[in-house]
Amino acid sequence: MANINWMGWLLMVLLVGNDKTVPVSCIYVDEPLLYDTFPPNFVWASATSAHQIEGAWNVDGKGPSIWDTYTSQPGIVAEGATGQTACNSYYFYQKDVDALKSLNVSHYRFSISWPRVLPDGIGRINQPGVDYYKNLIAALKVANIQPMVTLYHWDLPQALEDMGGWLNSSVADWFEEYARLCFTQFGDDVKIWVTLNEPWITAWQGYGLGVSAPAKYGPGTYTYQAGHNLILAHAKVYRLYESSFKPFQQGKTKFIGIALNINWYSPATDLTADADAAERALQFMGGWFANPIFGSGDYPSIMKQKIGEKSALQGFNQSRLPEFTQEQKIFVQGSADFLGINHYTSFLTEDKPSDINDISYEADQDLYAYYDPSWYGSGSPWLKITPFGLRNLLVWLRDRFNDPEMIITENGCSDTAGNLDDMLRIYYFKHYINNVLKAIKNDGVKVTGYTAWSLMDNFEWRAGYNEKFGLFNVNFTSPELPRTAKASASYYAQIIRDNGFRTDQPCNNYPIS
Repeated sequence: MANINWMGWLLMVLLVGNDKTVPVSCIYVDEPLLYDTFPPNFVWASATSAHQIEGAWNVDGKGPSIWDTYTSQPGIVAEGATGQTACNSYYFYQKDVDALKSLNVSHYRFSISWPRVLPDGIGRINQPGVDYYKNLIAALKVANIQPMVTLYHWDLPQALEDMGGWLNSSVADWFEEYARLCFTQFGDDVKIWVTLNEPWITAWQGYGLGVSAPAKYGPGTYTYQAGHNLILAHAKVYRLYESSFKPFQQGKTKFIGIALNINWYSPATDLTADADAAERALQFMGGWFANPIFGSGDYPSIMKQKIGEKSALQGFNQSRLPEFTQEQKIFVQGSADFLGINHYTSFLTEDKPSDINDISYEADQDLYAYYDPSWYGSGSPWLKITPFGLRNLLVWLRDRFNDPEMIITENGCSDTAGNLDDMLRIYYFKHYINNVLKAIKNDGVKVTGYTAWSLMDNFEWRAGYNEKFGLFNVNFTSPELPRTAKASASYYAQIIRDNGFRTDQPCNNYPIS
């Protein structure tokens, strides 16, 4: 960020540690807001995921997921936390709907727990699990909120992981069976579907680094195999929906897409080598999944080149990056109606050749990515506040992948205090959402929706309950787990009511550009 007022910077640092330290009006950053409105019928949403909020991990016939198994091991999650109860939304879903209604959102993005409806992953249907989601959708309809449903948000049935999980090519057939059940049971009431949430996390952290469920370690091999199967499974479910459900279910035109998490990468210097490194980083993270679906039907050429050359030098008989057949390329290309973007932060990037003996996805990129020390922090060590990155990313995606329709399917900021006067989160939403508006109005990017992560404080994976992203505070010490609106909830609701930014909006007339 340019032209930072250093007193403002100091106050922001204090805000990160304690939301009650100073009023947001004390902070100034020279980044003028665009005062304008979003297009008519813009989708405004908030999001959660099943494992992070539902609890009820072993009741009413639900089968175990890979995250149930993973978090049962000691030392995995901060303070030994699990999602066994979480926000208990399996029982308290009406509280979630009431919170959503107070935000004025048009949509609620939630995920279906695969092992809740199919305890073994395939075969036997668990009717109480199906009924739970039908009841949730019915409650949303009463509140005039449309469901935006994610089929897979990391909670693979453990029974399928025992058969190889995302490393088994049969997973595409398993995913298709599960999706067919969901389309059949819920399709008449769901107009927006998301097949996979952040397949990069599944492939890299779950099957590469082994720091996420199911904790398989194969940083230069398994990670690409899992990614390949994720792409083919996504395409299979899209083609199923396209041929067997989309033409026949009632309501408006249906959309089905995929949600990719993509950081922004800026070159650290004006050197061409660093610019090339930034482009490589974007292609390895975003292009890995976007190019097959929204581009050529194949992996980015730089991925194929880098991994192929390194694989040969490392003694592999073929590239560690799997190849699509010609039929698969045709099958995968165009297998989405929209591109969902989960975006939080940015990096600076330098060209840096890797040791050829390092067989990993990271080493394959030949670069070094890091944070600018002047960027504001958050409650998560990986999340630095860089609103410009979202606009830059949207323009980059437009230019690389045939100008797709895009929905921001996740965007948000964490703190550790969980205070109700969460000024840092207001600052984050203000500038990130405004950069989405700039991308639409000034750059002509086709963004048709925005989703705030998350509706409420919840189980944040390996961080447990220490990192809080919610618009609503949850009192985890009370059996009733009450949801209480934070200041950011009121601010977000006001943006939704105005469908954009007005000069007389609360928090917009403070000396924050």
